[in-house]
Amino acid sequence: MFSLLTKPTIRFETEGMSNSVSLPEVYSALMLDAVDAFPALRPHQRHAWHAFLVQLGAMAMHQAGVSEPFADAENWRLAIRALTPEYPNDEPWHLVVEDITKPAFMQPPVSSSEREKDFKNRVETPDQLDMLVTAKSHDLKSSVSTRGSTDDWVFALITLQTMQGFSGAGNFGISRMNGGFGSRPALSLAPVGNVGAHVRRDILALMEHRPSILEDYPMSEGGFDLLWTRPWNGAASERILPDQLDPLFVEVCRRVRLRTEYGKGIYAVRTSSRSARIEARNMNGIMGDPWTPVDQRSSKSLTLGAGGFGYKRITEYLTNNGNWELPVLLRPTSSEQASDTDMKLVARGIVRGQGKTEGYHEREIPFRHKIKMAMARQDTVTELGDLARERIREIGTVQRILSHAIQTFMARGDSSRISPEQRALARPWLNRLDELIDTRFFEHLQEEFEAVAEERQGVRDRWLMNGRDGVVDHARTLLSEAEDTLACPQIHRYRARTNADSLFEGRLRGNNGLPFLFTERGADG
Repeated sequence: MFSLLTKPTIRFETEGMSNSVSLPEVYSALMLDAVDAFPALRPHQRHAWHAFLVQLGAMAMHQAGVSEPFADAENWRLAIRALTPEYPNDEPWHLVVEDITKPAFMQPPVSSSEREKDFKNRVETPDQLDMLVTAKSHDLKSSVSTRGSTDDWVFALITLQTMQGFSGAGNFGISRMNGGFGSRPALSLAPVGNVGAHVRRDILALMEHRPSILEDYPMSEGGFDLLWTRPWNGAASERILPDQLDPLFVEVCRRVRLRTEYGKGIYAVRTSSRSARIEARNMNGIMGDPWTPVDQRSSKSLTLGAGGFGYKRITEYLTNNGNWELPVLLRPTSSEQASDTDMKLVARGIVRGQGKTEGYHEREIPFRHKIKMAMARQDTVTELGDLARERIREIGTVQRILSHAIQTFMARGDSSRISPEQRALARPWLNRLDELIDTRFFEHLQEEFEAVAEERQGVRDRWLMNGRDGVVDHARTLLSEAEDTLACPQIHRYRARTNADSLFEGRLRGNNGLPFLFTERGADG
């Protein structure tokens, strides 16, 4: 029932028109880059859906022995069906299969129909099934979709089974995550285009990188690929070892089945398990995930922190002197290295805490050709990283001076009488400076990286101070706004402002500031 291979189960939009199509037809439209959006797809589900499409598409192409994605839906249908030849009735591609001893889409079977009674926990809506943990005060509520469409259930199942962490006894998380309270973030290069261009690019990149994933990780050619097709009663003895897996495997971490009820549509039933589906406790999330960086200092996959993808974090992940192993999809392919086309960095991730989610983060950064090429070689990555870290140090210098000046203003112009409360009140202004810098940090960094050696310092100086939107210019503006906004007795305000301004300008020109901006070399400011 509700066959993804033959029925219109997934909606997409193109040029203002809505279409409802089968999964093979989704692939066909994506390969033409004719998909503008999936209206049922929520932001935090984007990577789960993208990764599923890419992994499944690459495995289908590998099995079919082809090197270029199929153009038509029928060939996609045949290639996907060929991944499950033991099920001639396509049960693994149906949303609802009443026989619990057979798989349904992203729903593993059990060994006996008697185990139907284990599935006692009923879930009425797809967003209640989803991995997202929300509270009453959150903008995104759970259990608000009373009549989910088929694609709502598709996206919820994929997100649950490929992105979820530990959430209580008997509810284990995925293997591609560093610990039960980790996350599965994603960083990759992508063409400038719609979602289809990104899916096509990552499929081809995975085809190219498949041998290296097999070589670098304990996985097997011909290993288990679609884990929802394998029986699972939830016992510890059923755990799958990493070396039994295909390098592009699509995993499942929960035991769940969809059902239908007359007049009410689809609902879900679920139960617990005694152990995780994959025995990967000692892997620390290092399971060959082609989107996730690995911290080589601790031998752990990246768990996204509360700061998300700010410029400092991105700089660390991309260029931190080899401390982070870049995921294979963040490296340009051989054809991309031979082309001078620009690309973009796509970063996505959910911050997970103990029993809660702490925010979804997504960022796209345009990468011009030289930056794209830098991702292919460690020496150029190091060069880029050195420039970025120098800029971050100079931002830190300006922030410390700005903070001191704001604190001095609040202390009525007496820098020797600054209180801990005043230090805390200065922090939001430093965050605002960070936000202003963040919007164009990588654009400006690329300008310096692309400049010839003798022009780089001039590019840097103008980024720091140009009389309009340099780092120092923004800091001066914020200091003025802080002086207009923060509390200070009127009788002391003139003195406080004068002293704060003098401290700011004096420290900038001092040896521990940025004195070179005020010499002949920095005369542009």
